[in-house]
Formats: sequence, C-alpha cells, structure tokens
Amino acid sequence: MEQLPYNDYGRAMRKILGGRVQKLAIDAGLGCPNRDGTIGVEGCTFCLNEAFSPSYCRTQPSMHSQIDAALDFHSQRGRNADFYLAYFQTGTNTHASIDTLERLYHEAINHPAISGIIIGTRPDCINSEILQLLHHISQNKYVAIEYGIESTNDRTLQHVNRGHDFLSAIRAIEQTKALDIPVGAHFIIGLPNESKSDVLDSIHHINALHLDFIKFHQLQIYANTAMAKEWKEHPEHFILSQSTNAEEYVDLMVDIIRHLRPTTAIERFASQAPRHLLIHSPLRGIRLDTLRNNIIERLSALNATQGDLYSVKPQTL
Repeated sequence: MEQLPYNDYGRAMRKILGGRVQKLAIDAGLGCPNRDGTIGVEGCTFCLNEAFSPSYCRTQPSMHSQIDAALDFHSQRGRNADFYLAYFQTGTNTHASIDTLERLYHEAINHPAISGIIIGTRPDCINSEILQLLHHISQNKYVAIEYGIESTNDRTLQHVNRGHDFLSAIRAIEQTKALDIPVGAHFIIGLPNESKSDVLDSIHHINALHLDFIKFHQLQIYANTAMAKEWKEHPEHFILSQSTNAEEYVDLMVDIIRHLRPTTAIERFASQAPRHLLIHSPLRGIRLDTLRNNIIERLSALNATQGDLYSVKPQTL
C-alpha cells in the first residue's frame, strides 16, 4: 500500500477496527431544530437535505431494510468491507427524546452486519444524557459523532442562519472527547464573505479542537434555497466560490492540509450532489477521486505532507 502525504480516514479506520470499513448512510426520520421551531424555522441558508440523502433511504420503511438496501447498494459498486458502520446522516440525529434515540441506535447496532454507529448532529443538540447513552453503546460497538460546524467564524455562522456559534462547537467536542468518543466535524469552504486568508486563518481554531477526523466540503449552491437567492442578488458575497476553479481549489486544499494537525484524519476533501439540484459548484463536475489524486500529486510535487506547516497558536474567539 503506497504511502500517502496526508492522514487518510479510511486507513485510520482500518487500524482502529482491523479491516476495511464502509459507512452505510441511513435516515432515522429525525428533523432539524433549526426548522421545526426549536431554535428556528428557516433552516441554514445553504441546506437542501435531498442533496445528500441516498435514494434508498427514502424508499425503505425500517432501519433494518435501509441497512439491507445500503449493503446491496455498495456491494453492486464493489465496495465490500470487513466492517460496516451505520451512519445516521440525514437530519439532526440527537434531536429526539432519549428513549427514541436509544431505540433507534440499538435498532441499528442490532443488525447482524453492523459493527458500530456514527451519529451526525449539530453541536447545539447534544447533552450529557445522550453522550452517556453513546458512551454505554461504545463499550461493545464502535461509536463516533460527527458535528456539523461549517465555520469557525461567528459572523459567518450568523449570516448563514446556522443557529449556533463556534463556542457551542468547542463545548460539544470537549464533552464528547471527555468520554473517549471519537469525534469529527464538517467545514464548508467558500461560505459568504470568507476569503482564502479567512479559511487559512480558521485552521488554527480547527486544530485546537483536536478532532479525530474531518470533512471538508466546497460550497455548493442548491436550487430553491435561501443561498440560491443570495447568489443571484449578491454575487459579491461569494468571494471564493466566484473566483475559485478546480485547480485553485486543489491549491487551497493543499495549503489547508499542510497547516492541519497531523493526527486529524481527513475523510473528505469535497462533496458531490445530484447535478439537477445544483446551481453552482467551484469544482464544476470534477470527480472526487480525480480531485483526491490531484491533491496527492500536488503535495508530492511540493514534497509536502499533512501538518508540515502546522504550528500551535493560541485560540481566540
């Protein structure tokens, strides 16, 4: 197996579980507190759930049937694995009563093919009771939490109507790590009014979180969202998305990787969505495996690796 110039999530998970790992996205039918009135009703300006929900989630009535459909989906594409993790992806998967969450989590781990669960949620939708439940499950199954943070900049979070600040993320991650639950986070590259220097400046805040794994997503503008309206009416807000093409995105991602804490495993450099839902993406249809290969080639050409420019800086908010 060739050596990579960055800490690859798939390889990191092989070391943890002892074999090839495949995540199976499932939809537990849980909503979002930023849409149901708990904290808001309009949701994040960039969000369109169907852009990242696999079709089998919408056609299968039960958790077990979704998992069976997901196994078949990946098997047909040659993605067989030694270990399968049920990935609670759609919605906010801690946004329910503790009894409901316990039922859903156990329904997933009781499927004979499932070796663990990964819970996708918001940093403002976690508490000690839920963390204790997940800690208990982790004694017998692999458990991790993915927090959608999106930006370290409070002005940006407010602008996109995220409904939480960055301090909420810091607290949620600290509480999660205190129970030895692996924790990851999502960040979007190119949100309104964020420049390249803003993105690079945010990396020391990300490093201070001591994340186990991380996902980066390029900003994609989806039809019928509030951000699509902003894109049309205020294109000047989109500093990076307007000016960045695929090659420049590779350069930016290389800079990010070189400044990123080397112990944080990178799961994704970008995301993809059905083209009929997209108004704009700076990658303009480039395949994710091609993007990954281009990033590796650029790092190798520079004789660079993840964290070779990493430095500890004081965290300020």
